Amino acid sequence: MEKQKILFVCIENSCRSQMAEGFARTLGKDMVVAYSAGSHPSGKINPDAVKVMQESGIDITLQRSKGFKDLPVKAFDYVVTMGCQDVCPFVPARWHMEWDLDDPKGKSIYFFRCVRDKIEEKVKSLLRSVVADRASDAVTHT
Repeated sequence: MEKQKILFVCIENSCRSQMAEGFARTLGKDMVVAYSAGSHPSGKINPDAVKVMQESGIDITLQRSKGFKDLPVKAFDYVVTMGCQDVCPFVPARWHMEWDLDDPKGKSIYFFRCVRDKIEEKVKSLLRSVVADRASDAVTHT
């Protein structure tokens, strides 16, 4: 079965969406292809995001901050916004969700860790939904 494409979106694509992409790539590697983008990308990943992800055993140093035009694909199965609400443009997808996570930029490393942990739990929940959706699709198509 084809891997599901997930896009994580936040304004600068430097913290929340990068962490979500890292978790999805690592935890869902057999079932999803994860991307992230920002409506106003900063061009760099926040060093504190890199640090707290390394603490979780995930290296996001090879990811890069990018805008929607820089994505290699234009259609997604899931689009997850991180709390940017009306700042993020509409991206076509089967499923849209808003996680409404506080932006850790400029906050303490403790705050980064709290946001990272929330993102990890939300990504795990999303991956369970992907598995359920795939199972439902398989039953529907047989």
